[in-house]
Amino acid sequence: MDLNISGRTALVFGGSKGMGYAAARQLAREGVNVVIAARTEAVLQSAARALTDETGCAVRYVVADITKPTGRDAALSACPAPDILVNNADGYPPGDFRDWTDAVWHEALDMMMVGPIEMIRRVVDGMQERRFGRIINIVSRSVKAPHAELGLSNGARSGLVGFVAGLARQTVRHNVTINNVLPGAFDTDAQARHIAKLSALTGKPAVEVRREKEGHNPAGRFGRPEEIGALIAYLASDLTGYVTGQSWLMDGGEYPGTY
Repeated sequence: MDLNISGRTALVFGGSKGMGYAAARQLAREGVNVVIAARTEAVLQSAARALTDETGCAVRYVVADITKPTGRDAALSACPAPDILVNNADGYPPGDFRDWTDAVWHEALDMMMVGPIEMIRRVVDGMQERRFGRIINIVSRSVKAPHAELGLSNGARSGLVGFVAGLARQTVRHNVTINNVLPGAFDTDAQARHIAKLSALTGKPAVEVRREKEGHNPAGRFGRPEEIGALIAYLASDLTGYVTGQSWLMDGGEYPGTY
């Protein structure tokens, strides 16, 4: 399938590891000029080199923290007019809401809601003027099937999804779409940290926690990052101008509902 985005430009936050890396990899394979953004330069350098070597496209990187105005400035200095924006930020480990202070809540909101909205605000008008834009937010299954221990993610990410639902209906007329992907458990470093935290909370060995989580999933496994990367590339394509304001669940069938 030709996604018809070769030569486009993409800015991918969290692009040095996990699902962000997988999205950057698939976009680069489609001939997109990719800039990956994250907070750690050494990891970014290694990721950009690996992506360039594998795909043959010169993947660039920028050290940028999506939660900070200076980080968002740096990202847009490196990629001033992206056709494709992938918003992706770390979540918080599981915990008890009684332990979450105002400062923790504000940090979570900056990471999972305000930072992505600010990036959308700063690129969307240019996309509308150029008559092409694809914005994809990597969110979480927790906005559809919340777990109490993931309350920070439930709250902050739901705010982003709610915001997108309104804006996406205004921009689509200009061929700018905004969609969310809702991953379940994927085999990433973030999932490993999540399991380690659950292991500490429950006293179960991490290997047992992982085995239980995989066994509970109808697919009998965790998702592979390349699976979500392929979905993001499709949503970023020229073929999806009629798809906007949607939240695409990818969790191996674990969510039990019909809708």
